[in-house]
Amino acid sequence: MTYTLVNAPFLALCVAAVAVCARRRPGRLRPGAVVVTVAVLVVLTAVFDNVMIAAGLFDYASEGRSGLAVGRAPVEDFAYPVAGALALPALWHLLGRRATATAPSETAGVTR
Repeated sequence: MTYTLVNAPFLALCVAAVAVCARRRPGRLRPGAVVVTVAVLVVLTAVFDNVMIAAGLFDYASEGRSGLAVGRAPVEDFAYPVAGALALPALWHLLGRRATATAPSETAGVTR
């Protein structure tokens, strides 16, 4: 089994979460913020994966790789930051606590 086949279902679930969030909670996800987050995480992944692989901290089996790499880091390893940057804000908005009006009895006696 290749790393791409392992990553594909998780990336599909992340994209589905974004699609559901966009449909149920329109305007909640900021595409610009998601794109900037993905870009920053991909750059950080490229830098630190290359450093860690060069230092011998870990390596990837060649039979599971597609052969495409950014330096020493296989492109399959970039699926994790992309998945996180897509799924976390979508799930935050889908599963987060609903905003409710505070009842007057709950704020009685509270001074600010």
